Amino acid sequence: MSREPLNLEDILTDRVVEDDLLEVPVTDRLFRRLLLVGIFVVVGVGIRVGYFSLVEHEAFAARALANMSDSRVELAPRGVIYDRYGVPLVKNVPSFNIILAPRYLPTSPEERRATLTRLGEALGSDQQTLFDTVAKKNWNVADELVLTTNPSQDVLVAVASAKLPGVSVVPSFNRVVANPLAFSHLIGYVGLANDADLHADDRLIVNDVVGRVGLEGSYDSVLRGVNGERVTLRDARGEVRGERAAQDSAAGGDLRTFIDADFQTYLSDRLSQGLAELGRTSGAAIALNPQNGEVLALASVPGYDPGKIASYLSDPTKPLFNRAVSGVYSPGSTIKPLMATAALTDGIVTPDTSIFSSGKLELPNPYVPDQPSIFPDWKPHGWVDVRSALARSSNVYFYEVGGGFESQRGLGIVALKRWWQVFRLDQPTGIDLDEEEKGFLPDPEWFERTFDRPWRIGDTYHVSIGQGDLGVTPIALLNYIAAVANGGIWYQPRIVQSVGGPASPDPLRRSSSPASTRRLGEAGEASERASRGGPIILQDSSSTLGPALEVVRQGMRDGVRQPYGTSYALHDLPIPVAGKTGTAQIENNQRTNAFFVGFAPSDRPELALLILIENSREGSMNTTPVARDVFLWYYEHRMRDRSPQATEPRT
Repeated sequence: MSREPLNLEDILTDRVVEDDLLEVPVTDRLFRRLLLVGIFVVVGVGIRVGYFSLVEHEAFAARALANMSDSRVELAPRGVIYDRYGVPLVKNVPSFNIILAPRYLPTSPEERRATLTRLGEALGSDQQTLFDTVAKKNWNVADELVLTTNPSQDVLVAVASAKLPGVSVVPSFNRVVANPLAFSHLIGYVGLANDADLHADDRLIVNDVVGRVGLEGSYDSVLRGVNGERVTLRDARGEVRGERAAQDSAAGGDLRTFIDADFQTYLSDRLSQGLAELGRTSGAAIALNPQNGEVLALASVPGYDPGKIASYLSDPTKPLFNRAVSGVYSPGSTIKPLMATAALTDGIVTPDTSIFSSGKLELPNPYVPDQPSIFPDWKPHGWVDVRSALARSSNVYFYEVGGGFESQRGLGIVALKRWWQVFRLDQPTGIDLDEEEKGFLPDPEWFERTFDRPWRIGDTYHVSIGQGDLGVTPIALLNYIAAVANGGIWYQPRIVQSVGGPASPDPLRRSSSPASTRRLGEAGEASERASRGGPIILQDSSSTLGPALEVVRQGMRDGVRQPYGTSYALHDLPIPVAGKTGTAQIENNQRTNAFFVGFAPSDRPELALLILIENSREGSMNTTPVARDVFLWYYEHRMRDRSPQATEPRT
C-alpha cells in the first residue's frame, strides 16, 4: 500500500488553524463564576456528607443493620420480693412465650390462612378464635402478638417443629408466688402489656409483663427491669456471620418488705379455717406494729392464684377484691374506743361518769306517745362507766354519749364528724398498695340530699355505735386502734422497707428517651416512698389525747381480763391483750359483719391485730377464736424467746 508524501503546506495550514483556536482567551469574569460554582458544589457535598455522618448516622446505621441482621429482645427478669428475713415471696421461673409477627407471614391470602390453620393446630386452640384475635389486634400499637405464655412442653415441640413463618418461641419469665392463696392480695399479679400500656410507655413490647395490683402494681416501676437486645449479623446471601449485644439487659430492682412470711401464712390459713368452720367464704386480717407502722401480715380471703386470673373474674365471692384495703364497712362497736376518747377529751363524761343501761333506750315519740322509738342494747348492763362500757360494749352508754339523752349531754353529729376526721377515718392511710380506698363519713347535709328527710337523733345514735352510713376501711380502722395502743401517734402503714434502684445499664442512652426519663422518675418516687429514713408520722396527737387514751386502753384491757368482757376468750393467753369486738348489721339487718381489733402486750404493744368475718353467724363471737390463736402463734414464735435463733424463721 503506497503512501502519499506529506504536504508541508497543508501541515502549516492546519497548524495555523489550531494556533488560532488555542489563542482564544478565557475572561476573568467567566473564570470567577466557574470557580464560585465549584466552591458551592464542594461545600454542599461536604455539608451533606457531614449531616449523614453525624446527624443521621444512627438512622442509616440502623437501616443498614436491619437490611443485614435480625434483632431479638432479651426480656429482663423482674425484681424479687423478699420478706423481712430475706425469704423470697415471689421469684422468676424461666419459661417461653409464643409470638406471631404478621409481617413475616406469606403474602398470599391462601398461604397465610393455611399457616394460621397449622398454627392453631399446633397450639391446640380453636382456629376461628385465633383468626379473630389476629383480626382484632391493633397493629398500629405493636407489630407482634403474644399467642400464649408459659405453654406446655407438647405445644412448644409442636410449634417449633412446624417451622411456621412469622411464629417464634422466645424466652420469658413466669412469676411464681411461694404460697399464692396466702400472699395473693399482698403481692398482686402481673399481666402482659396491653395496647394502653404500649401506647403509654414506648419502652414496652408485647412480650413485657406489667404489674397490675398489689406490690407488683404499686412498685412496677422498680420491679420492671431494662430489656436487652441481641443482633444476629448476616451477609448479602442471608448467612449468619455473627451475633452481638446491642444492649445488655438488667434485672429489675428487688423489694425488701416488713412482711413476716411465716406469720402471713399462718394468719391467712387460720382465717380461712375459721371461715370454713362457719360455712363462710370472705374476710380479712391485718397485723402491724403500732410503734412504727410496719405491716407484718395482710390477708384477704378468698385468695387467688395469680397465674389463673381469668378463672376468677365471674366468681361471686370476688377473690380479686382486696378487702383489707379496698373494702368499706360499717365498723360496729369497734368505733367505741374513738367515741370514748372524744367524749372524755371534750368533757362530755369523766372516767367515773356512770350511765344506766336497762337493755334499751326509749326515745319519746311526740306524734304517737304510746309508740316510743326503741334503741336496743345487746343486753342489760346496769350502771356502767366508760371503762366497763368499753369492756361490756354497752350500746346505751354510747347512744347517750354520742347523741345525748335527758340530762346526759352528747357530742352531736357535728362534733362526731370532726372526731372521725381527727382519727383520720375519711382519708387513705397511705399504705403502699395503690388500690387503697378511703372511708365515708355521713353528715346531715349529705343525708338530706340522699334520703330527702332531715337527720334525726336516732341517726346520731346509730353512727355512735358504728352502724348506719358510717364506713371505714379495715386498714384505717386498725391504724386508729394502733394509735390508741401507742398513745396517740398515727404512723403510715408500710409494707416495703427498702427497694433496689431502677435498673439502667446505660444511663446516658436511656435518659434521652422521654419514656425512660418518666420511668426513672416513677422509680425514684417509689424508692423514696419506701426509704424515708424510718417510720413516717402522719399525725401526733399524743399530747392532747394521751390522758383519754390511757382510760380507753384500760377499758379495752378489761374487755379481755374481766369475765363480763366481750373479748374474755383471750384472758388466758401468756401475754396481756387489750381488745374490742364489733358487730355491724348490714342489708336491712339481714347480714352481720364481725370484727375484732386489739393489741398485745397491752402495756407495751408491738402487735396490733384486726380480724374481719363477713356475714358472720354469731357476730363478734366468731372472730375471737381466730384472734386468740393468732396472738398465741405470735407469742410462741416471735416473742417468747428474743434470741436470734428463736426469731429467725425457716427459709
